[in-house]
Amino acid sequence: MDHDDNRIVPRDVLPVVIIGNGPSGICLSYLLSGYMPYLSPEGTHPNALLQSKLEQHSHISILEQDLEYLCEGLEGRSSNPVAVLFDSLLLPDSDFGLDCASPLLWRYQPERAVRHLVLGKGPPGGAWHAMEGSMLTLSLANWMELPGLKLKDWVREKRKNVRNDRATPAEIASYYQHYVAEMGLQDSFACGTTVTSVQRVSCEEGAGRGPWRVQGQRWRGGEEVPFTVYAENVVLATGTHDIPARLGVEGEDLPFVCHSFWELEAAIESGRLDQASDPVLIVGAGLTAADAVLATHHLNTPVYHAFRRSVTDPDLIFNQLPKVLYPEYHKVHQMMTQQQQQRAAPSRPGGSRVSHPEHAPSSFSGSYPGYVSFPKHHVVAFKPDRKCVLEGEGGRRTALQVSMALVLIGAHPNLSFLPENGQPLSLNPQEAVSCRRNPLDVEPYTYESLHEPGLYAMGPLVGENFVRFLKGGALAIATHLSRKQRQQQGEETNGQAV
Repeated sequence: MDHDDNRIVPRDVLPVVIIGNGPSGICLSYLLSGYMPYLSPEGTHPNALLQSKLEQHSHISILEQDLEYLCEGLEGRSSNPVAVLFDSLLLPDSDFGLDCASPLLWRYQPERAVRHLVLGKGPPGGAWHAMEGSMLTLSLANWMELPGLKLKDWVREKRKNVRNDRATPAEIASYYQHYVAEMGLQDSFACGTTVTSVQRVSCEEGAGRGPWRVQGQRWRGGEEVPFTVYAENVVLATGTHDIPARLGVEGEDLPFVCHSFWELEAAIESGRLDQASDPVLIVGAGLTAADAVLATHHLNTPVYHAFRRSVTDPDLIFNQLPKVLYPEYHKVHQMMTQQQQQRAAPSRPGGSRVSHPEHAPSSFSGSYPGYVSFPKHHVVAFKPDRKCVLEGEGGRRTALQVSMALVLIGAHPNLSFLPENGQPLSLNPQEAVSCRRNPLDVEPYTYESLHEPGLYAMGPLVGENFVRFLKGGALAIATHLSRKQRQQQGEETNGQAV
């Protein structure tokens, strides 16, 4: 057995196995590898109350403090309190566009590391490597960075012109891969692995809970080889890009109906879509749908944009983002608001109404020619002749002729390696796991499952879709696992003393 075999299939029970090597898994690996956050002697937080709490135990690592106490009184753009805390510590006052220095000091203390293994299908960075072909840039690259390595500085070394603190998805994917090497985490990463089963091993009656058995396939020598590893704790950090969400309507499997932004890019790059094409229908009101609107509009291809919510709905993501910090998405929100479909429709037998727009939206006047939004509309059906039927308030229906339709309404995580696809672990065990509507049910200050002790979840699986906030899950889990290790070491010491 070579070194790689010993790392992937250790002979003993590991303290921790992390499933997923995206930014969630990378950040947790960093904290478990002995990198400990402290209040810097020169560090000052703009929140006076938090600063006072940090000064009470400045000689103690944040990982050894009471996170619930530190979280009290903090407010932010996440519903998870530890996510707000860690974001505030890493990027103070960033919601106001300020670039305040973090009050944290990171010390490498390898003797306090927790042994762990990170399993991932591709290179470190997870789904970001699937985004490398994207022509779009992302706002506020510093929100994408991980502790200890400034993304902006790293990008500046790679290229001379850095405008508006932006980085492309390809640069971010490369940054995450470089981060693992720079921080010396690579020995804990086993890439090219696919997990197929996670189950608790049964113990004899009275022997307590058994370890987790993690099974899967790994690429070796050009072929897949099965592996099995045992762990006291398992962390789910798989993200949510595996299975695109579907509408479940007639004609959704027709060839012109797509469920991925990358299919739009492929159509553009191949020349199948250009400014002479029939309109593209984009369904959805999230950031991916907004990216599709921007890409299509930039191509001067007409756009129909349908979504269920009102443009003023507070739950709409655009109403939660600072306008100054996200100018592109604010532009899309303006388009959604100002360029709405207002065409009257004739009555139809049975009381419903159907309209057939005679012209592409490029002929519509307004601030954004070539774009029309359909708020509070949903898709009824896709037809083989490339017509899409939408239904709005009052049952009014509209048939649109399109070149292609993009259904971008989110994605579901692939938890097929868990019993019942992880459904019993969610907030509503009667429904499938959904990162937005039915995330996994975890304790808010430890991220440990409320249904399975020793099983943790982080990132999109618990409702965190921004890298900025998923780092809080890493802090909560690392703090709890470190506490477990200290307790275990204390019990062993007491046992030896007896």
